[in-house]
Amino acid sequence: MAKQMIMGNQAIALGALKAGVNLVAGYPGTPSSEIIEFISKYKSKTGTYVEWSVNEKAAAEVAAGASYAGSRTLITMKQVGLNVASDPVMCLSYVGVKGGMVIVSADDPGPISSQTEQDTRNFAQYSKLPCFDPSTPLEAYEMIQEAFELSEKYNTPVILRPTTRVDHAYESMDFPELSECRKPGEFEKDSKRWVIFPRSSYNNHKRIFERNEKVLPAEFSKSKWNSVVEYSRSECIETTAKTQPKSQVVSISPSDNSTTVSPVVFAAGGISYCYLMEALSLLGLKDIPVLKIGTPYPFPKPLAEEFLKSHEQIVVFEELDPVIEENLIKIAGLARVNCQIRGKLDGTVPEAGELSVEIIKGIINTVVECPQGGCIETTTNGETVVSIRPSDYSTTGTPDLPVRPPVLCAGCPHRGAFYAVKQAMKGKKTVYCGDIGCYTLGNAMPLDMTDTCLCMGADITMAQGFYHNEPDRYCFSFIGDSTFFASGITGVVNAVYNQAKQTICILDNSTTAMTGHQPHPGTGVTMMGEIVEKISIEKILNAIGVKPVITVNPFDQKAAVDAVKAASETPGVSAIIFKAPCIAIAQKVGWEKPHALTVDNTKCIGCRKCINELGCPALSVSNVVSTGSTTGKGMRLVEIDKSLCTGCGLCSQVCPVQAIE
Repeated sequence: MAKQMIMGNQAIALGALKAGVNLVAGYPGTPSSEIIEFISKYKSKTGTYVEWSVNEKAAAEVAAGASYAGSRTLITMKQVGLNVASDPVMCLSYVGVKGGMVIVSADDPGPISSQTEQDTRNFAQYSKLPCFDPSTPLEAYEMIQEAFELSEKYNTPVILRPTTRVDHAYESMDFPELSECRKPGEFEKDSKRWVIFPRSSYNNHKRIFERNEKVLPAEFSKSKWNSVVEYSRSECIETTAKTQPKSQVVSISPSDNSTTVSPVVFAAGGISYCYLMEALSLLGLKDIPVLKIGTPYPFPKPLAEEFLKSHEQIVVFEELDPVIEENLIKIAGLARVNCQIRGKLDGTVPEAGELSVEIIKGIINTVVECPQGGCIETTTNGETVVSIRPSDYSTTGTPDLPVRPPVLCAGCPHRGAFYAVKQAMKGKKTVYCGDIGCYTLGNAMPLDMTDTCLCMGADITMAQGFYHNEPDRYCFSFIGDSTFFASGITGVVNAVYNQAKQTICILDNSTTAMTGHQPHPGTGVTMMGEIVEKISIEKILNAIGVKPVITVNPFDQKAAVDAVKAASETPGVSAIIFKAPCIAIAQKVGWEKPHALTVDNTKCIGCRKCINELGCPALSVSNVVSTGSTTGKGMRLVEIDKSLCTGCGLCSQVCPVQAIE
């Protein structure tokens, strides 16, 4: 096996394939999307079936069927996707599985590309499902294999919860030899087991409680993923839970036989553990015990209790919710342990956003009392004393990075759709309900065309609420083609059935753009590489009863504006399909790129209407000043960056003096 630099999501994929996974299903969502894409690369070698499901609920149910038959299955999603999958997942917790089932739910501290900072560790407790929390790609690779074994041992789905920095980190590791997946299982009929009834759920609840409250806490306390680690210079020494009484707690340095007492110790899990160990290294602190938690649910209570009994003050580092902190507080209370536990709840650790090495170093500076105020080591009578020098690590005076807000790409068809609706509805009482995808960026100036954005599919149903509340308001919803298939169809049915009046704008760019251009039911391609019939959005809308359904090219502004006016004045539910390919894949689907446009300086009057109304990143103000004798004299002219311009022609239709050609 040759060593390679392997991305976290690839490590998860390889771990699942190494475990012999038979079926993989999921829905794209950053930071989890690459897992299925990596698995797809090896499907011909392993024989693994892989699909992008229409949404996370569908993925969970597809996997459940194969798992009931005894095959190993993997479901991938981001943390908000777990909300969509929660209905079957909650029931699977009670019914159980036969073949190992692992649910990868990737959390997004920050958040970087999500609506929420929700914590899958809490969902694991809520759903009563065991949860692994890797801190490195290599851990994720090993954990997912163990998760399959645990799933089959206890006949339960198991959650693997990586976070963004683990998903997208790289680590040097051996590339495993991959072989064919396990032989698929064969379903055995047993209605007492596989049909969920209240009485069976009652009995299973008792069994689950015993497993999660007694069996797994003891088992996980002996797991290599949970341990007390002492950072000693460049080494990490794992110790057992058998620590000495509080008054006798000492750490032995491998460099000599001297000892130092540890008045403040730490606990951490996930990527925060890596940040903590690096911070301790940079600060020169050594021989400080750290409780590392790799299975946050069920919590390793025996290990944690012994750790608490051995120390007076514990500072907990974790992102998102205070899961480790709250568990330690609960265990300390039940065991009547007199110790101080600090973290998010008392404000020691930030309650939101990502942690970092710098943040943790700053917190350590405040919790470790150092009268000398420096980071030095002194030895007296063989005893080493460590203190911190904050000034050595100060970032005061470091300039902030420039702000780079995300924008719609040059040539993005969504810009034309938004602009057409904006022009058609000028002066009218409107509401524009947006959704999750690239088109969420329609909220930015100068377009300013997204008044609300809640969750996937909510645009269509929220617009109905606005209409029923204010019937005189023109209600528009904007939804992408992939999102329409994932969660928009039920909203359309609801609108027609309940007699709403709204205009649904389908932004059909023939891909799932924001998460990496994955296929969907409207593209005619599956993750198995099969060419299938495209599912027509227009036919779906017609079948539901939407009238009219108008398909238009958003770059043809006159036709697009006319379509919006016609649809908005029609009673009931109307729809406009703005159809043009995502500029990032346009040439792959047969679109011929026209030449980049240029500005005729003899015509440009420097009014900047193209810039101020479209916000295209290819447009900017040049240093050339108009010398004309009429309107615009003395104004700086507009220029077009030919390396960005796609020749979509939208700006040329906006220019009042036809200076762009």
